[in-house]
Amino acid sequence: MSVFTAVPEPVLADWLKHYAVGRLVELKGISAGVQNSNFFVTTTLGRYVLTLFEGMPRAELPYYLNLMAHLARHGLPVPAPIADRDNEYLGTLQERPAALVVRLSGSSVMEPGPAHCDKVGAMLAGLHLAGQSYGRRQDNPRGPAWRTATAQAVRGFLPADEQALLDAELAFQAGVDLGALPAGAIHADLFRDNVLWETGDDGESRIGGVIDFYFAGHDALLFDVAVTVNDWCTTPDGALDAARCTALLGAYHAERPFTTAERGAWPAMLRAAALRFWLSRAADFHLPREGEMVLVKDPAEYRDILRLRTAGVPPLP
Repeated sequence: MSVFTAVPEPVLADWLKHYAVGRLVELKGISAGVQNSNFFVTTTLGRYVLTLFEGMPRAELPYYLNLMAHLARHGLPVPAPIADRDNEYLGTLQERPAALVVRLSGSSVMEPGPAHCDKVGAMLAGLHLAGQSYGRRQDNPRGPAWRTATAQAVRGFLPADEQALLDAELAFQAGVDLGALPAGAIHADLFRDNVLWETGDDGESRIGGVIDFYFAGHDALLFDVAVTVNDWCTTPDGALDAARCTALLGAYHAERPFTTAERGAWPAMLRAAALRFWLSRAADFHLPREGEMVLVKDPAEYRDILRLRTAGVPPLP
């Protein structure tokens, strides 16, 4: 994520004394993302990621950290949070809620093929199945209420044709009934840059890590699939690549079969997922926050994806 709040090395070195992770060796800001301040932290005993939560209510943060711990216990490649000497995952640093998690190995693949999508689909199904036994519940923070409020905030910045698109999609989504869809804990932001890949001795790529759970929440599992497909299976012009779609959805379906209700809701979920990221990117673009190192993504990409998804999509397996 971007760096909004700087952390001097002496301050961090003192803070790390609350943990059994050794002494600070290196601190480096991470310049990707838009939500929190993140840093790579290397100590004498390991490699970690430090997150300072910017503007997120402290009371909501245990949901994310305990979800990551839950999924890690179930064998999923997620960054396990580190408890301090008082056995707490959440601390305070630079007057911000802060957490330290294990830094996973690997790097992102920004031009995935069907083989990558197959593994992502299977992993996402495993995440959803493991999440069914997670005892905490917290609604998707980018759900309907956020969607309505954000649309109101950005609408005035949009040209007339985009205002018309936004109004029509909000009206359409307001009529979608999600009650019959399987629900549970979802990642909600499983983009290509949030999956790390390693190459095994056999030369095959494997998922080494799934990161950035700070948009997670309780919602329709199908929405999470739609978010993932809209990124992993989309061509540069916004269309869906048939081979990658088939691989990702087929691998997911093999682990957690889609229901009849999900098949019916699939086109609407792809549109909802596109709307969510068009709105969030439009808000970041038109209503930016100040920061030391901030990445703002182009909202036009997901505006165009939304337009394409309203024209029709291939069915689920």
